[in-house]
Amino acid sequence: MKDIQIKEVLTDSELKKFVSFPIRLYADNPNYVPPIIEDELRILKSSENPVFKYCRVKLWIAIEGKEVVGRVAGIINEAFIDKWARRYARFGWLDFVEDEDVSRCLIEAVEKWALAEGMEALNGPLGFTDFDPEGILIEGFNEKSTIVQRYNAPYYMTYLERAGYIKDADWVEYQITIPDHVPQKFTRASDYLLKKYGLSVIKFNKKEEILPYVREVFSIINDIYGLMYGFVPITNELRDFYISRYLPFLDPELMAIIVDKDNKVVSFGVTMPSLSDVFKKANGSLTKLKAMALTGLKTKTDTVDMYFIGVRPDYLNKGLSAVLISEIGKKLITSGYKYAETNMEFESNEAVQALWKHFTARRHKRRRCYLKYFINSTRIEDNI
Repeated sequence: MKDIQIKEVLTDSELKKFVSFPIRLYADNPNYVPPIIEDELRILKSSENPVFKYCRVKLWIAIEGKEVVGRVAGIINEAFIDKWARRYARFGWLDFVEDEDVSRCLIEAVEKWALAEGMEALNGPLGFTDFDPEGILIEGFNEKSTIVQRYNAPYYMTYLERAGYIKDADWVEYQITIPDHVPQKFTRASDYLLKKYGLSVIKFNKKEEILPYVREVFSIINDIYGLMYGFVPITNELRDFYISRYLPFLDPELMAIIVDKDNKVVSFGVTMPSLSDVFKKANGSLTKLKAMALTGLKTKTDTVDMYFIGVRPDYLNKGLSAVLISEIGKKLITSGYKYAETNMEFESNEAVQALWKHFTARRHKRRRCYLKYFINSTRIEDNI
């Protein structure tokens, strides 16, 4: 019989083992993109991440012999419970070797804790907020990951479903081939809409020029994403935390912010050059990542990653996506990019997917979030 020990992470050295485990697990996989260890440590420390003010968190590692063979996080997000009136705990940062006993022991540790805390179900993989990786990969195992999502092997899905977890939500991802010109449909619509509503497109040369608009951007994110699956509001403290994480990677020339006549943000699009190959070379090391940046040895990429597109609620359904596509598209074409990764969008998001029909688009990944009600729960699944 296997001797699998599930140990709660309590020390800094154990936390580093927790963070480093998948880098070792997927060391030989060309499609896995390692996170930066120092950044992951910062996310998972209560002294660093303000999200811990309203999240109860437990971390566990699975040990067989003297070797770490798995990890998982348990999260109770009080902001989620208050907003959605559902006593769901979350599991996240789930990784394990191809061994069903290991996966079962890890998930049972989270389930036992969640039940003791009075939760009615366990949901995941999810992070603290939508800015953390979500879902497990169930299609696209031969595709390289982006830096904001995580790669996993096919057996994750198999073991979770055997443990009684059912589909709760799916996201899909597309690779868009960037054409040699922006379709006329979008350029004409853009010119018309900017004139009709008296809007302007802000152009940035330096990252610091973005900062005056960031507060409004996050306000729009809270408004438009507020009713989406599992979303919890981003507080001002969290906003500043995320800015400190992502600002170094932004390319101001690939962003588009549209403002009204009062210089208030009505729409925005955030696109960044793909850093997958750079992160892969860094292999989790912040020192290596900084060295590549300082010496100009960043890998030239032909791909951009699309992150956020948002429209202020009073400008919804006015066609401003055409302005964003036109503005960002021109910059991508001028810069010589060939592909755009959409990252995650809900499989039911027909409005966004209708945009991709105007381009050569390949749906190449699918991710899934699972749900399991506990036996003593009186809740009935309503699929809302």
